[in-house]
Amino acid sequence: MQTSFTPEQLADPHVAESEKILRRCVHCGFCTATCPTYVTLGNELDSPRGRIYLIKDMLENDRPADREVVTHIDRCLSCLACTTTCPSGVDYMHLIDHARVHIEQTYRRPLADRMIRDLLAAILPYPARFRAALALARVARPLAPLLRRLAPLAPLAAMLDLTPRRAAKRTARPAPAAPVPDRGRVILLDGCAQPTLDPGINAASLRLLTRLGIAVADPKGEGCCGALVHHMGREAQALDFARRNIDVWMREVDAGGLDAILVTASGCGTTIKDYGHMLRLDPLYAEKAATISALAKDITEYLSTLDLETLPKRDLVVAYHSACSLQHGQKITALPKRLLQAAGFTVRDPAEGHLCCGSAGTYNILQPEISATLKRRKVKNLEATRPDVIAAGNIGCLTQIASGTAIPIVHTVELLDWAYGGPKPVKLTG
Repeated sequence: MQTSFTPEQLADPHVAESEKILRRCVHCGFCTATCPTYVTLGNELDSPRGRIYLIKDMLENDRPADREVVTHIDRCLSCLACTTTCPSGVDYMHLIDHARVHIEQTYRRPLADRMIRDLLAAILPYPARFRAALALARVARPLAPLLRRLAPLAPLAAMLDLTPRRAAKRTARPAPAAPVPDRGRVILLDGCAQPTLDPGINAASLRLLTRLGIAVADPKGEGCCGALVHHMGREAQALDFARRNIDVWMREVDAGGLDAILVTASGCGTTIKDYGHMLRLDPLYAEKAATISALAKDITEYLSTLDLETLPKRDLVVAYHSACSLQHGQKITALPKRLLQAAGFTVRDPAEGHLCCGSAGTYNILQPEISATLKRRKVKNLEATRPDVIAAGNIGCLTQIASGTAIPIVHTVELLDWAYGGPKPVKLTG
């Protein structure tokens, strides 16, 4: 794609990076076939290629975002299916990130939209606030139909619909692993939304790692990875979260070394692996951020290096949902399925596995209609495999899909923990 940025514009490193990304696009249109919003809406401006045109025009003319641009950028899930499909290597992720920051800095949203986004940014990254908000949401559930009739408040109705009917039980941290020479020392990201919605995921991870003799450090002071606000264009807040975690984790690196920083929410993992890029211009954090990004691994990525025992077949069919942030963001596709198969499970792939389930961080709240359409499509494909259980590697997907099917859905690591000596997942005991 030909561009015409001025030398003055290119003096901004963010613009210069976006210009390089734009120039790689050759208008081929392969991205349209795998873009969930284009497949759903059929509008060229709701495809990656269409959004690239809008972003180019906005940045080249150095103008504030307008309503049309915001509408189509907001509809992007950041699922990154387009980057998997693109033959030209267009770095759409960083381009859309830049566009969202530009929108946040130059566009004044309608009052209701601003208030809802402020609410999400003030609650979701903070576990204590999130737990309190969920308790209030359970009480307010009956208001969802009323809120849904008022278009500006539809996101609040979607939020109430997604609220679990019962609070998740907190779980105790397992005893430390017995020392095993050279076996491994890791950090397991606690996170923000996941331990509130489903603390059993990290509990299963800790049990499994402990039985395998892996030492799991317990750093104090880590928090939200920043993904939730990063994808809302609130870059200053996202970078503050990143810097805090980097400081905490680097203390562990310096104290005793680390083999990996393990992440059980693939949306968080994609962001942490991008810390090096996000903080590349920060002279105090660029090198440390690159170190942390290199250490970040999805839990299945790490487990695949431990040569787990191959177990006899068991009578349980698993439909594997490949989270977008895992398959497109981190390019991890086969590893989780191989681990499940080695653990004795029969694994089935649903049709259209490349398409997003519609969760995408806060997308299922801020874009409830498109999200609901994608959820129905995803659930139909998963149910068609006739599974006993659905497995996935991201809390957003787990919550989204669970709201649309009666088939139990659990994190991949919960099945692996069970197979290798842990308790049966609670959702399979009912």
